[in-house]
Amino acid sequence: LDETKELNESTSFNRWLDTYFDEKGIDRDVSIEVDGPSGKNFMNVGVILDVIKTTTSREQAAIKDTLVKIDFKNGDPVHYLTHLAKAIAK
Repeated sequence: LDETKELNESTSFNRWLDTYFDEKGIDRDVSIEVDGPSGKNFMNVGVILDVIKTTTSREQAAIKDTLVKIDFKNGDPVHYLTHLAKAIAK
């Protein structure tokens, strides 16, 4: 039962995340450059969103909360994705 609830929450989050970036008009092919242990890493927005979708429900809730705050302040969510990409590159 908990597994079904978590799956439903994850599916709901995935839809929300896709809608958020669609409404912002952010192309999933936009490339983000970050430094990692092996040097420069290039990831497109779509790859970062795919990784976000594999995180725990707790991490997803924190990511959603941050994106909502960024949106409220008319900030650029790509800057936040760059921050997350740095963690992925490590």
